[in-house]
Amino acid sequence: MRKAPGKNRATNVKAKHHSNLTFRMNVLFFAIFIVFSLLIFRLGYMQIVKGEDYVRELERKEEVPVNTSVPRGRMYDRYGRILVDNQPENAITYTKMPTTTTEEMLEIAEKLAQLIEQPINRVTLRDKQDFWIIKNHDAAYEKVTDAEEKKIRAQENISTSQINGEIDKLVRERITNEELLQLTDKDMEVLAIFREMVSGYNLSPQIIKSENVSDSEFAIVSERLTELPGVNTTTDWKRLKLSSLAILGRTTVPAKGIPKEKLNYYLARDYSRNDRVGESYIEAQYEDLLQGQKTVVKNITNKKGQVVDTVTTYEGKPGNDLVLTLDSELTAEIDKIVEEELLKAKSQGASALLDRAFLVMMDPNTGDVISMNGKKIEKNPETGKNEVVDYSYGTFTTAYEAGSAVKAATLLTGYSQGVITPSTILGDEPITLAGTKPKKSVFNQSGYISMDGLRALEQSSNVYMFKTALLINGTPYSYGMPLRLNDDTFPKMRNSYAQFGLGVKTGIDLPNEVSGVQGPTGPTYGGKALDLAIGQYDTYTPLQLAQYISTIANGGYRIQPHVVKEVREPSTDGQSLGQLVTEIGPTVLNQINNSSDEINYVKQGLRRVYTGANGTAKRYFANAPYTAAGKTGTAEVMYYGDLRQYRGQYSLTYTHVGFAPYENPEIAYAVVIPWASTNPRQPFSANNEIARRAVDKYFELKAKYNTEKVTDSNVKQPILPAITQDKIGEDEQK
Repeated sequence: MRKAPGKNRATNVKAKHHSNLTFRMNVLFFAIFIVFSLLIFRLGYMQIVKGEDYVRELERKEEVPVNTSVPRGRMYDRYGRILVDNQPENAITYTKMPTTTTEEMLEIAEKLAQLIEQPINRVTLRDKQDFWIIKNHDAAYEKVTDAEEKKIRAQENISTSQINGEIDKLVRERITNEELLQLTDKDMEVLAIFREMVSGYNLSPQIIKSENVSDSEFAIVSERLTELPGVNTTTDWKRLKLSSLAILGRTTVPAKGIPKEKLNYYLARDYSRNDRVGESYIEAQYEDLLQGQKTVVKNITNKKGQVVDTVTTYEGKPGNDLVLTLDSELTAEIDKIVEEELLKAKSQGASALLDRAFLVMMDPNTGDVISMNGKKIEKNPETGKNEVVDYSYGTFTTAYEAGSAVKAATLLTGYSQGVITPSTILGDEPITLAGTKPKKSVFNQSGYISMDGLRALEQSSNVYMFKTALLINGTPYSYGMPLRLNDDTFPKMRNSYAQFGLGVKTGIDLPNEVSGVQGPTGPTYGGKALDLAIGQYDTYTPLQLAQYISTIANGGYRIQPHVVKEVREPSTDGQSLGQLVTEIGPTVLNQINNSSDEINYVKQGLRRVYTGANGTAKRYFANAPYTAAGKTGTAEVMYYGDLRQYRGQYSLTYTHVGFAPYENPEIAYAVVIPWASTNPRQPFSANNEIARRAVDKYFELKAKYNTEKVTDSNVKQPILPAITQDKIGEDEQK
C-alpha cells in the first residue's frame, strides 16, 4: 500500500527545521566560547601584565585642591600714578600632610628653630600651656584624677571630643606659673614656630615667617629642605602704600591673617587663615577684585594619605588693578592747604575745641571724587605731643551742621513746594513768634529790607529762609504769631533736601558711610523747622555737601560719587596699565523737582555770593582768574566731639560750598571746619581760604597737565611714578 504523500512532506519539513535549529545553537555556543575566551584573556592581561599599575592608580583616589599666594592688585590715581604697590619678600612656609603626627611637626619645628630667628611676641598663654602638655604629657594628665575623669565620662550626651576638651581644660587650669617658667628661650622659639605650623589646614601652605626673613636664613633653609618635610621657601608679597591717604585702606598682615569676625566668610571663599585681606576702605570694598585668583594645584594622595603627585589645575594671576578717580598730586597739595589753615586757625583764640577740617572736590557731571581731604589734630600717646594725622575717611563717616551753605536747597524746596517763586519778594526783618526770642539775619539786626532770592543768597538772609519754611508749613509770618508745626512740614523739607543728597547716604563706593543725624520732630518743634531751613538742626557729611552743590551745578541731577574709575587687568610690561576690564561711569540717583529756570536762578544767586557787592565770599573770590559760584555757612552748635568734658559747650562750625567754572562746571567742592571757634565776634576765614586755595590749585595743575600732556585717557595709559618718595609698609599702617 502506498503512503499518503501529505504525511511524507510534513516529516521532511520537520527534519529540516530541526537541522537548522541545531546549527544555530552550535553557532551561539561557539560565539559564547569566543567571548568568554576573550574575557579570560583580558582578565589575565590585566592581572598579570598591568596588575601593579592598576593597583597604583586605584590608590590615587583623593584629590585635594591647594591654594598658593599671588600679589594683590595695585592702585593708581586717575593719571596712572602708583598709589599702592606690592613689594616681594622672602617667606618660609610649612605644609602639613594628613598623616603627619604632632611629634613629627615638633621635630621639624626644633630643626627650624636652629636655622631661623622667630619672634615670640605672638605666643599666648594658651600656646604655652598646650606646649607644656606636649613636652610633659604624663605629668600633665596626672593632674586630673581618675575620679574626675570618670565623672566627666559619666555625663550623658557628651561626645569623645567634648570629654577630651573638658579634661584638657582641667589640665591647663592646673599648670602652674612655675611650670611654665621651665620653658627655656629655645623652647619658646620652637613654640613660636610650632604654633604657626599647627594653625593651617592639611595640604595648605602656612606661612611660618615672611617678615624680616634674612637672605642667609632663606638660603640655609633652602639648602636643607630635604631634611625638613613640608617646609618650603618661596616669595610673599608685602603691601606698600606710596601715599598716606587713609581712604586707600589697609590689609591684614600674615601674622594676623583673616579677622576673627570675618573668618567664616572668607574661609567659605577658599581663603587661607593667614591670607592678607582688605581691612578698611578701598582695600576692603574691592577685596574681591584686588585679591586675585590663586594658583590651584591638586595633591594626589594614596589611601594612606601620602602625596604621590602634584598637578597644577589653574595658573593663578594677580588681582585686578584699580584706577582711582583721585588726582594724587592735587590731593597732596590740598592736604598741605588744609593742614596749614587748620594749624593757623588753631593758633588763634577761642579754638580749644577745634581739631579737624575737611575738603571734598568732585566732578559734578560724573561723580568722580577728585580730592578727598581730612586732617585731624591728635595727641601722640607715645610723645604726648599734638600731631596732624590724615582723616580723609571723616568726610563720609562724620556729620556736622552746615549752616547757611544749605540755603540754596531751601530756596529750591520752596520753589518745588509752590510756596515761593524766583520773583517772590520777602522782607528781611527780626521775626518774633509767640514765646520766643526774635530771630534775625546777621547783617540786619533791627530794620526791614525787601529782597528777592538772589539777594537772600548773596547776603545770606536767615529771615528769607525762615519765612520760606513758614510758608511750607502753611502759616505765613505775622508778628507774635504762635507756631504750631504741621505733621508733614519736616517730611516735606527733609525729603526735598534728600533729593540733593542732604541727610541721606551718597552711595559712595566705600564702607561705613553715615547719613547724619536728624533732630526730633513734632508740633512743639516749630522753631527747629526754621533752624533746619538755615542748616542749624540736622547734620550732614562733607561728602553730602559736595554732592548737594554738584546737583545744583550740573542742572539738577544727583550723581553717585565714586572713588574707583576703572578696573584693569595687571600690567604685562610694567610700563603701561593693563587692559581695561570695567569703566565706572556716572550713575544718576535722582533728579530734583525743579525747573531749569529755577535752578539757573539759584545759581545766579550763588554767583553773586562770590561777586556781588554784599557777597559773603566776595573778599575771597571776586578777583579769581576763573568764574565760580558758591555759598558760605556758619552754624551755631553745641560741641559733641572727642573731648567729653566740653560736650554741650557753645561753638561755631564753618562751611563753604561751591563750583567752577560757573558757565560749565568741572568741579564742585565743600569745606567743613567743625567747632572752629567759641567766640561769635571773632572773625574766622579758614573755610573760605581753603576753598579759594584749593580751587586755585586745581586750575594751576590743570594748566600744568595740559602743558606736560598728562591725561586720564583710558585708551593707553602709561604707569607714572608716585608723586612722593614716601613708602608706608603694611606693618606701619594705622
